[in-house]
Amino acid sequence: MAEENETLLEFPCDFPIKAFGLTGETLETAVKEIIQRHVDDLTACTIKTSASKNAKFTSMTVTIRATSKSQIDSIYIDLSASEHVVMAL
Repeated sequence: MAEENETLLEFPCDFPIKAFGLTGETLETAVKEIIQRHVDDLTACTIKTSASKNAKFTSMTVTIRATSKSQIDSIYIDLSASEHVVMAL
């Protein structure tokens, strides 16, 4: 049986986190605030946004310098709990 904290990633590493939600400033603000809680320097992250075909939804990809599996897990938990995020990958 695999250990709970087992991962194929070697830390630190660049790790892309994707969040989807309704287009608007609230999504971008919420995602940035959540990531900032877990990452020391948000300015070192790359942030790319892309609108859906009808522009109703936006996807945000934030590439962070991840330091541990627990950091990544915490980000996903907070993104999934946000009312502004429909889905996090």
